[in-house]
Amino acid sequence: MSRRVVRQSKFRHVFGQAAKADQAYEDIRVSKVTWDSSFCAVNPKFLAIIVEAGGGGAFIVLPLAKTGRVDKNYPLVTGHTAPVLDIDWCPHNDNVIASASDDTTIMVWQIPDYTPVRNITEPIITLEGHSKRVGILSWHPTARNVLLSAGGDNVIIVWNVGTGEVLLSLDDMHPDVIHSVCWNTNGSLLATTCKDKTLRIIDPRKGQVVANNFEEPVALQEMDTSNGVLLPFYDPDSSIVYLCGKGDSSIRYFEITEEPPFVHYLNTFSSKEPQRGMGFMPKRGLDVSKCEIARFYKLHERKCEPIVMTVPRKSDLFQDDLYPDTPGPEPALEADEWLSGQDADPVLISLRDGYVPPKHRELRVTKRNILDVRPPSGPRRSQSASDAPLSQHTLETLLEEIKALREQVQAQEQRITSLENMLCELVDGTD
Repeated sequence: MSRRVVRQSKFRHVFGQAAKADQAYEDIRVSKVTWDSSFCAVNPKFLAIIVEAGGGGAFIVLPLAKTGRVDKNYPLVTGHTAPVLDIDWCPHNDNVIASASDDTTIMVWQIPDYTPVRNITEPIITLEGHSKRVGILSWHPTARNVLLSAGGDNVIIVWNVGTGEVLLSLDDMHPDVIHSVCWNTNGSLLATTCKDKTLRIIDPRKGQVVANNFEEPVALQEMDTSNGVLLPFYDPDSSIVYLCGKGDSSIRYFEITEEPPFVHYLNTFSSKEPQRGMGFMPKRGLDVSKCEIARFYKLHERKCEPIVMTVPRKSDLFQDDLYPDTPGPEPALEADEWLSGQDADPVLISLRDGYVPPKHRELRVTKRNILDVRPPSGPRRSQSASDAPLSQHTLETLLEEIKALREQVQAQEQRITSLENMLCELVDGTD
């Protein structure tokens, strides 16, 4: 008599549950642009959603705790002259987000911890290098201030946001539209999909395709007949991949193992309304006291609804097997170190006592002076002995004036911030 052997897995009974109505974000005009990105990005502090905007592109940023109905006059992040197509939070600074637009530019924004009283219109930096719309953004997982963008010009550009420079430009690897780009765990390689139906593994620093057209798939999974694009989200801590169909009303999830058949179907979370986009919370933003292993932010036409994935456990103690150390907010490398060929795994943190986001950290951009790296053209003017001390003195004077101006600007910024906070308190008190 044969007996069926049941595969052992601590994730077999993972179940999804939509948050209660008062935990959703209501009255948000989600963008109607036809594009395949998720339209939503989330981190332990903020929820960002691409919204409808007249005469340009915009997205809204809400503190996670600001649930319920969103005021129609709530400040937006605006600045693009055409629709925003993709947004992505910096993994090493929860107050920094990048946006990509149909206007061919990328903008990087500093989001304050307090609620602004007017639209945020001035990015920290604008990155210009694509000749067509930019539809894909992805921050480097371990190197500080390194951002990848891919555009309709079939070009991938890797930027140093801290200086505004192009680190790498991969412009001859894709003959057609790039559909998606993803870093590996330490950011040494890229995986891309393209309209030519080819999956490429690329070493960006060598500018080479190192793997292409894999001969045999590891596994084939029959999906439904829906023609909506699938948004995949992978959690390396649990080895679970979640597939969210855009325009679909379900989330399918599978466990990946090292033994055949490699891909194991777990379950499907279904709801009545289709999703227009989906945000995926980093592991450090989850509630470990409730055995929450994933949280999605599902976009409807006029609202955003959290969906929690939980492993049922009876114990209230911290579950070590569900929460291995996970990537934290500290980068492992500087941009120049990564560009020079260094690799480093993410800096891990423990979630045993929960995660508390660090306070506001400012991203400072230092654009390099072209005179520092390029010698002046043309013949050099001979300098007399009397000129040298005068030039040195002038330089010192200018530096002192710049220092004084910088201190004055910083003082004014602090004063403006203080006044804005006072105004917010007054507005909140009259509501």
